[in-house]
Amino acid sequence: MLEALANEISRRTDRIVLDKLADETGHATACDRAFRQAGWFVSRKPCDVNHYLDLRGRDYTAFLADRPGQLRTTLKRKAKKVDVTLSTRFHAREWEAYEDIYADSWKPEEGAPEVLRAFAEQESVAGRYRFALARHDGKAIAAQFWTVDGSTAYIHKLAHRKDAKALSPGTTLTTALFQHVIDVDGVTQVDFGTGDDPYKRDWMEQKRLRWRLTCYRRSSPRNWPHIAKAILRKLVRRKSAG
Repeated sequence: MLEALANEISRRTDRIVLDKLADETGHATACDRAFRQAGWFVSRKPCDVNHYLDLRGRDYTAFLADRPGQLRTTLKRKAKKVDVTLSTRFHAREWEAYEDIYADSWKPEEGAPEVLRAFAEQESVAGRYRFALARHDGKAIAAQFWTVDGSTAYIHKLAHRKDAKALSPGTTLTTALFQHVIDVDGVTQVDFGTGDDPYKRDWMEQKRLRWRLTCYRRSSPRNWPHIAKAILRKLVRRKSAG
């Protein structure tokens, strides 16, 4: 099917970029092979990383004991300063609180908030929705949206208000959600998505590459300079390695 898709795309465009592909499941390699077999020239490069956690049979207590000392100290000092609500079903008012927090956070503007909300509602219906909200003096100051699919928990969105940073509400929320997905949902792996943010290393223990495939239709003259440069770079790398 992938090769048929690659052939069909060649009738519609002369260049396509496939980004942030995983290869531990073989997907990046399968796409690479399909486009090459369909006659495309394919340039493959690492473009991002995925931080994840393999629990290896640990419960929440054992997992927390393995976290950096500074993180555990922060949790002890700050956890009692916020109230945490954890939901497994979508609630419109909680989601509106999340959107308000996000708008008041350090995060860039959400590209398609309506799509994210629809996804959250869909995951709630399917029983995969996990959402945590932190309040201080009754005001919602931080929120996180996770899902659980099979034996894996996925961390999708997190945000806190800029003026709430000193309370470390994100640490408290993350800990609450880890405890739930590990001890209640029984997951064996937690996936923190893409991005090499330093704070992810406090929670995750492994990381893996994500790949970008830039596929050029060989018959298009505007692609020839790009193809020539890619071939030249490959030759230079081989010479340097040799």
